[in-house]
Amino acid sequence: MSFLSVSFRSETLHFKQPAGTSRGIYHERRVWYVEVRGEQTTGGLSRSPYGIGECAPLPDLSCDDPARYEEVLAQACRHLQQTGEIPFEMLQSFPSILMGLETALRSYHACLVGGSPFRLYDSPFTRGEQSIVINGLIWMGNYEEMAARVEEKVAAGFSCIKLKIGAIDYAQERRLIEHLRSRFSPAQLQIRLDANGAFSPQLAEERLADLAPFSIHSIEQPIAAGGWEAMADLCRHSPIPIALDEELIGHNNTAARTRLLDALRPQYLVLKPSLHGGFSGAEEWMALADERGIGHWCTSALESNVGLNAIAQWCSTRYTADAALPQGLGTGQIFVDNYPHIALSLEGQRLWAADATERAFQAQVRAFTDEWQQPSPTMKVKTSGSTGRPKTLEVKKRDMAASAHRTLEALQLAPHHTALLCLPLDYVAGKMMTVRALVGNLPLIAVAPSSHPLRHQQVAPSFIAVTPMQALTTLQTPGERECFCSIPRILIGGGAVSQQLLAAVQACEGEVYSTYGMTETLSHIALRRLNGPSAADAYTPLPDVSLSIDESGRLLIHDPLTTPRPLLTNDRAELRPDGTFRILGRVDNVVCSGGLKLQLEELEERLAELPCPFLLTAVPDPLLGEALTLLHEPTTTPLSQLCVELLNKYEQPRHYLCIPHLPLTATGKPARAEAARLARTLLKGNAL
Repeated sequence: MSFLSVSFRSETLHFKQPAGTSRGIYHERRVWYVEVRGEQTTGGLSRSPYGIGECAPLPDLSCDDPARYEEVLAQACRHLQQTGEIPFEMLQSFPSILMGLETALRSYHACLVGGSPFRLYDSPFTRGEQSIVINGLIWMGNYEEMAARVEEKVAAGFSCIKLKIGAIDYAQERRLIEHLRSRFSPAQLQIRLDANGAFSPQLAEERLADLAPFSIHSIEQPIAAGGWEAMADLCRHSPIPIALDEELIGHNNTAARTRLLDALRPQYLVLKPSLHGGFSGAEEWMALADERGIGHWCTSALESNVGLNAIAQWCSTRYTADAALPQGLGTGQIFVDNYPHIALSLEGQRLWAADATERAFQAQVRAFTDEWQQPSPTMKVKTSGSTGRPKTLEVKKRDMAASAHRTLEALQLAPHHTALLCLPLDYVAGKMMTVRALVGNLPLIAVAPSSHPLRHQQVAPSFIAVTPMQALTTLQTPGERECFCSIPRILIGGGAVSQQLLAAVQACEGEVYSTYGMTETLSHIALRRLNGPSAADAYTPLPDVSLSIDESGRLLIHDPLTTPRPLLTNDRAELRPDGTFRILGRVDNVVCSGGLKLQLEELEERLAELPCPFLLTAVPDPLLGEALTLLHEPTTTPLSQLCVELLNKYEQPRHYLCIPHLPLTATGKPARAEAARLARTLLKGNAL
């Protein structure tokens, strides 16, 4: 396999606070990101798969030669681009480059298959079902600083901490350990020590004997790497189990790794893919350790979230969720300028692939998918409640599937085009987006509904459905706007398209449509192109849909695919000779004021220039019958003056009511019934 391009770029990351180790204090560190890009055309739609990996050598510790680093990295990238394969032999002495390329290649394939370059594996961890228990890393400092950091970790829920020792006065370190053990039993708090090779062999024996009464779980690298005879003796006789870390660096083939383990026989290995041969090297260390009954856990090595994400996901496929040994994965979130598109979530001692909101939404998607696959022929869906109390309808799955297939055909979406779900699954729009993915074999990227659905998306999906609010907010946000504009197929539904939004979507390269439909029609039955040469001011019905207007001006929908009998809507419509139509407003949104019929949606469109969110409603009036009332959120602008300029004298609101927030439904539509009730209540209160 070859790629359009394999490139790398360097970035300097800055620590949130100085990171003290036995090798000095880190304020910043340099990493290299490897990026793989390609092009794929399926069913007439092009997409650009993308992969990213991180090369993060540690100065004065990694075996990677710094003088040749970028030269070797460039050679490796060229080889990957030309052959589609990683040059493992070339990179034996450059484990951080190897890890970066392994991650980038897996990331690219993940994007190609599933749409996301950041979901590298399918595991309970990546699905948000399970977390990884990690230790709490305590950076070096004085006694008071380290004691306070431990208390913070324990208060946050950590049951295992890792103390860096060997850089400050030993008496202070011992006093701290003694203090911790007096506060917390071994069952309450597992204490790991990391000396980073700070002790001499003789001193190490003394210190380990002195610390043994405090029930220390293990100590990493008590003496410097390379002293095999002394290290082997410590591994045999130490009262505290020995874990090897730096000792593994530079042993980059099977024979060398076997010799080391057979000679030293440690109790544990602490595996760091960036230092110990990439992921392939770490897996070989694991296999050799398992053969010898040597325990092991995995640790990150000051990578950004790109590297941490890769290590955590790999780790989740190698260790069980209830593993007795917490992993060392707490170092990826310590940078001010971390990689922005990866949203790992650390909650106490548990590392999750996403935050609680995202996990809950992922669970909803799984539950809906399970329900869809059940033999029951029907499902329940809720209406939005824009005109009153929401109600529940029972609909047939075969009708939902038929509606989904019709949309896929209309938009020319084919298997392996990616779909992004960012709408609530409580309502038909979110359910139907999921059904389209299921029946069309579209990889589904699910993100919890928010005003910024593309916040963490590095790669544009092939297809997205959003509300007007989501579309406008995204188009107003740098970074998100560029991603949105490159999506080939965009549906905007659930509300009116303002002139501001209409102008904004003209920057989109793909096809953008406004949708017309409702819960009863199982999502849209008509589309209106909003951008490009085919832009229109009216909706075009989808195949098999026919329309008519009844004597009251209401739209009547004839759609054998989704409704067994004609559906009379509450929408006033204008039907054109060519079969297209415009929606004028809802029948129940007509206000009869002083003998005039005022369509609220029409007036709201003309008032779109108002500088604050607003909503028109009506209240009973003894003189006019109904008095037009404008509810609005706080503003310093005199709205009545603007209304005089934008509306004629018979259309002026009689009342202006300022409220903190406009009433909206769960799907973001105006809650008209609640708005009317609120206006009546406020005016009644004012009258008192």
